[in-house]
Amino acid sequence: MKILGIGSNYVTDLKDIEEKKKGKKFIFSKPESSLAINCDVAYPSEITNELIYEVELVVKIGKEGKNITKEDANAYISEIAVGIDYTATDILKDARETKHPWEFAKGFDGAAPISSFKPVSNYNLADIDFDLKINGEVKQKSNTAYMINDFADIIVFISKYMTLQPGDLIFTGTPALGKGEIFKGDHLQCSVNGELLLDFKMI
Repeated sequence: MKILGIGSNYVTDLKDIEEKKKGKKFIFSKPESSLAINCDVAYPSEITNELIYEVELVVKIGKEGKNITKEDANAYISEIAVGIDYTATDILKDARETKHPWEFAKGFDGAAPISSFKPVSNYNLADIDFDLKINGEVKQKSNTAYMINDFADIIVFISKYMTLQPGDLIFTGTPALGKGEIFKGDHLQCSVNGELLLDFKMI
C-alpha cells in the first residue's frame, strides 16, 4: 500500500483556481505504519512538541492503473474517507534547513488518523463538504469545489510517475484556512456532508 498526499490544494475564492493550477503539484508520502484507523492517537511527545493538524478527504484506489487519463481517473476511486495529515513542524523545519528528506516529519506512527471508508457512489465528487471540529469548535471546513487540483487531476499526475494499485490511499489536500497546532487531550471530530465519520482524542 502507498499513502500519498498533495500539498497546498485548496483556495478560498473560486476565481483563484485557474491561476493556481499553473503552479507545480507537490506530492509527499507516508508509510502504512502511520495509519490510525478510528482510534485514539498518542501524542508523539518523544519526537516533537509542535504538531500541526490538517483535515483532508482520503480516496482509496480500487484498481491498478498507469498513465491514467483525465476522463478515466475518477473510475479508479473505490471509496472515500476523511483523515488528518499530521506534521511534526519542528522536525520539518530542521529538515528543510539542512536540505534533508523530511519523512520523519510526516511519517511517524499515528501521523495519519483516518475514518472507515464509504463507497464513492455515495458522493458527488465535485461537491463534498467536509470539516474538522476540535473540542467542539469548527477549525477547518471546505468543499471539493475549492480544490485547485481535483481528484482526477491528482490521479493523472501521480500515475505518470508510479503505478497506482488497489488499496493505495491519497490524501487530497486541506482547506486553505484553519490548520493549526494540536495538543494532548484535544478531541477531534471530522464530518463529511454533515455525517460524523472520525471521532478521536489525542492521548
